[in-house]
Amino acid sequence: MKEFGTFGDVHVAIDDDHVATAEIRRPPNNFFDLELIDSMVTAIAALDDEPGCRAIVLCSKGKHFCAGANFTGGGSLPDESPRNPDGSPRHLYDAAYDLFSTRTPVVAAVQGAAVGGGLGVACFADFRVAATEARFTANFARLGFHHGFGLSVTLPRIVGHQRALELLYTGRRITGEEAAAIGLADRLVPLPALRDAAHELAAEIAASAPLAVVSIRQTMRGDLADAVRAATDREKVEQDWLRRTADWSEGVAAMAERRPPNFTGT
Repeated sequence: MKEFGTFGDVHVAIDDDHVATAEIRRPPNNFFDLELIDSMVTAIAALDDEPGCRAIVLCSKGKHFCAGANFTGGGSLPDESPRNPDGSPRHLYDAAYDLFSTRTPVVAAVQGAAVGGGLGVACFADFRVAATEARFTANFARLGFHHGFGLSVTLPRIVGHQRALELLYTGRRITGEEAAAIGLADRLVPLPALRDAAHELAAEIAASAPLAVVSIRQTMRGDLADAVRAATDREKVEQDWLRRTADWSEGVAAMAERRPPNFTGT
């Protein structure tokens, strides 16, 4: 495997079979924020321009794939001081749009938790290979919050509208087995075999004609990036006002204290 580069907390290497491994290195929880998503954007955009890369395995070092945003510091979201090229403040969802605009097929190798925004990152990928120990949670409503990262678009596309509603309304956790049963995980394997199984799927993709694969991907994903942009515009508005509610404060406190929340609708 040839070293390709390190982009913030994302390390990239490319194998001889044209498969790149992009590993998130924020163990054990791999919490996400604007800086991490921008690192992913930079890494994958660089791989888009690398002729030796035809498919990507997106994986994480540590116990969890991505445990979402870290709210334990009082419920604040990550600092968003960076700027877009036009000088406007750069939001996490600007980075989400850029991520969904990348061109190379991605296979996510999901171990442990893919929670909240971490589920959104997993749903960015074209495929998800999950370990039996994986768990997936759209836990936003259990925090008194609105889902984000384009899950309004991606989750229904993957599991169907009704199943997406159930997962979003209840915020319940599902196992790797259930994820495979409802189509959220494309393959389910034992944890020790996870990286190899994800690489195997990526290598199958990389063995196809690369121009044809990119063309097919563009057709099949269609306006996904633009749909994510429109969805995150709405998601951000809802998140902004819900972040000022008592239920949001209670949801974050309950999570930190590992107890059931007592929501009041205020």
